[in-house]
Amino acid sequence: MNNRKRAAIITAVLGIVAFMTLFNAGSPTAIINWPVETYMGLAFTIGWLSSVPNWLAYILAAVVLVLIMVGFYKIGGWVYELIVGQR
Repeated sequence: MNNRKRAAIITAVLGIVAFMTLFNAGSPTAIINWPVETYMGLAFTIGWLSSVPNWLAYILAAVVLVLIMVGFYKIGGWVYELIVGQR
């Protein structure tokens, strides 16, 4: 694994943690339960705003979380290439 992938993985992890922190700000939920609470809250938000069936809201919430992680991974790799300047 090269340094670009390491930087991208670290950025993806920090990005999803930042998203969970933003989503659970002000909640009395324990930090260990934040991933589940984020997923459930995102599914609720999707279901409430779009009136889709519950099963589809849960699938869309999982897809959104995966897309967030992939996006932060791509951004991390891109920023690393900008800083280092080599491929």
